Amino acid sequence: MTTDQPATVASSLPAPRATPGDGPSAEPAPASRRGFVAKAFGVTAVLSAAGSGLGLLRDLLLARYFGANQGTDAFLVAWTVPETAAPLLIEDAMSFLMVPAFALALVLREENPDAPDPVRQLVRATLPWLLIALSGLALVTALCAPELVDLLAPGLTDPGLAVTCTRITAVTVLPFGVAGYLAAALRAHHRFTAPAGIYVAYNLGILAVLLGLHSCLGVRSAALGVAAGSLLMAGLLVGPFLRRLRQGRRDTGRGRRSHRALVLMPLALLPVAAFTLTRQSQVFAERYLGSALPPGTISHLNYAAKVSQLAMTAGILICTVTFPLVARALAAGDLTAARDRVEKDLGQAVAVVLLGTAFLMACAPPVVSLLFERGAFGPHDTAATADVIRVYSVGLPAQALIGVMIRPYFSLCPVVRRADDPGTGDGRRRLLDWYPAAAMVLGLGVTVATGLLATPRFGALGLAAGNAAGITAAAALLLHGLVLRGIPLRLRRVLGGHVRLVIAAAGAAALGAAVAGPTADPLLATLLGGLTVALAFAALGAGLGAREVRGPVLAVARALGSVRNPSTAAEEGKRPHGR
Repeated sequence: MTTDQPATVASSLPAPRATPGDGPSAEPAPASRRGFVAKAFGVTAVLSAAGSGLGLLRDLLLARYFGANQGTDAFLVAWTVPETAAPLLIEDAMSFLMVPAFALALVLREENPDAPDPVRQLVRATLPWLLIALSGLALVTALCAPELVDLLAPGLTDPGLAVTCTRITAVTVLPFGVAGYLAAALRAHHRFTAPAGIYVAYNLGILAVLLGLHSCLGVRSAALGVAAGSLLMAGLLVGPFLRRLRQGRRDTGRGRRSHRALVLMPLALLPVAAFTLTRQSQVFAERYLGSALPPGTISHLNYAAKVSQLAMTAGILICTVTFPLVARALAAGDLTAARDRVEKDLGQAVAVVLLGTAFLMACAPPVVSLLFERGAFGPHDTAATADVIRVYSVGLPAQALIGVMIRPYFSLCPVVRRADDPGTGDGRRRLLDWYPAAAMVLGLGVTVATGLLATPRFGALGLAAGNAAGITAAAALLLHGLVLRGIPLRLRRVLGGHVRLVIAAAGAAALGAAVAGPTADPLLATLLGGLTVALAFAALGAGLGAREVRGPVLAVARALGSVRNPSTAAEEGKRPHGR
């Protein structure tokens, strides 16, 4: 592993290369890839659902113990630190950089089994520097907590409490970064169980501290729980990562550079970090404008966002599994396979998110009442939060699209490249590295402008509308940017499928609201409305010819048919061949 000069940028489009499939870390063969994806998705979905469920329980306890007041507002400003660190160091930037890096290292290991192990070279070149940088960043965050709180929420009623909580949550920067690095390495090796369980460990740590200390420490217990949970998150991945590293090939030529060595590209970090921070600035703008509104507004926005994000998180789960496959295809120069996978991911993610959006549009009031309305969280808080959820939900499909598209986009801006590749991209490609950050800046401008115009009249709803408008504008720009990047998406086909899904979701939301609205009991309204939305979405989507809906509906119909007529399948097996 060597370090490239700062002016050198990796080539965006690698040349196609033959990749042996018999190595120890080879990509699943085409015949078994569908089974591999299904199994990995199942494990990831179950553990992610458990983590989301525990996160929802965490938010329920916060609402029960502390309600929505100046204390929870102070904690949520401090929560901005882990809220920013998680996407930067776990979900987005670290994954965008390191999954393609480890994928390329594994491809090189398969291509040249006699060379020094590229995976070990990559770890030695990146992990020590990452630990030093993260430790320094955590220390600076803790020391600058007063200035950070004043910058994020100048109108906060209790800034001292926010400063204390911010200094506690600053601890999360180091374990979050370690967890993101180790999770990326394991996913590139097609190991998904431990990475999928990190949020289970994280929320268990928060819940344990919150349950034990909330009566004596107040919202400070939540901040301590965040710090403890982040340590558990990183600790969960250390063992599996070390086992995978030891199972790799021994590095027999540590000091020697081969023609297949990897070259580190430090400047590749900058556009990825800029995109992630700009994307997270949507939250900063929301907190900043919300701090001037009545106490509890930031809390209403937070609870609404947490409920809304469940649908979006479910939608992009499949991308977590397929991202290593896309990165491996791009590392080998197979743009057609990458395009097909990305188009499929776009359709599936939007289908899942639009189903969730239709459900929230139809059933937001009973859902919030069922989840939060107890203890210090009253009917007024329920009504305010439900209204915000409905506005937030308009932007959920765009959030899912960005989550899908940004992965292959940054796979073509790797943090490492082959030593035998020229790595001297032209100026246009260098500018394209910054395209996602520019798209998010323009989206942020839409968010701020809409918020400033709408907040004086509509309050929190104006902030939610600004968020939805800004993220939608950024998604449209990024969809165009992915084509400019060199991945030949068939936009007419992709957008045509999305239009069918939107029509199906709109009809399902209307029918679900008609059923749930007159029902007084929150649980019954949620169940009836949810069932109506699901059935209507399936029927409308299949009728309109949406592949992402029609395929599962037909599969369920075939399964039900075989269950109802088991003798038919048995008789078919007994018939002579050809009759």
